[in-house]
Amino acid sequence: MNLTDEKKIIFTAQSKRFFYCRDVICAYVLKQGYVPLNPFRVFGYFLGDQAERDLVRQGNFNLIRIADELWVFGRDIADGVLAEIKYAHKLKKPIKAFTIGTRVREIREVQYDHVRFESEILSESLDRQRARAILYEHQVPPNDEHQGRLFP
Repeated sequence: MNLTDEKKIIFTAQSKRFFYCRDVICAYVLKQGYVPLNPFRVFGYFLGDQAERDLVRQGNFNLIRIADELWVFGRDIADGVLAEIKYAHKLKKPIKAFTIGTRVREIREVQYDHVRFESEILSESLDRQRARAILYEHQVPPNDEHQGRLFP
């Protein structure tokens, strides 16, 4: 192993409801052979409202530009995650979906079936059907056709 070998950078997106899984997500990405770029590690302070949400979002969009891919973790899709998905798609970045867990072995690549949208998305005049269509439009299918669906 050459420690100076270049590796892909993965921006990891997840709902703030699961911020406590940030270390497991980073470990999962590292074990897959990539470098995680986790906004809760970079901008962890935003949970305490010490910075305006739009400043954090602008920072996240800059990180997405740097990243090679966007990986979405978890069943719950927040407004910020949906915005990140749309921005990564605009930049033609691959987007993948994964389960979320408190242990690396609990995470697997999946499709966007049975996702839940947090109330802030649906209250912005975006119905569930349109939100789900946005997700499917931007997702790269898992590499293994035998991988499970997201929370069947």
